[in-house]
Amino acid sequence: MSTDYGVAVTTFSDPETGRRIAEGLLEKRLAACVQTMPIHSAYRWKGAVQREAETMMWIKTRTALYPEVETFIRSMHPYETPEIVWLPIAAGSPDYLKWIGDETKPD
Repeated sequence: MSTDYGVAVTTFSDPETGRRIAEGLLEKRLAACVQTMPIHSAYRWKGAVQREAETMMWIKTRTALYPEVETFIRSMHPYETPEIVWLPIAAGSPDYLKWIGDETKPD
């Protein structure tokens, strides 16, 4: 098993924000693939329960690039405290993982 690859996850409510983040990550070769999906979020924020439609973004990249991915998302994200989490890929198709490595910038 290897944790050389993983998925960074973030959410946003504005489609334009998502487009700018996805395109920027791909242009900078910080991600090999970015997927988005509509979700409905319920969460506590500043003492109250909030509910809203959001979009979840899955960013496939290499572990070594995660700090740059996080910095880039923070620089583009309008939320005061954006969700940015890292999910290591413990196992996966060797060809797919190689593709992620090939399509992202070197260390």
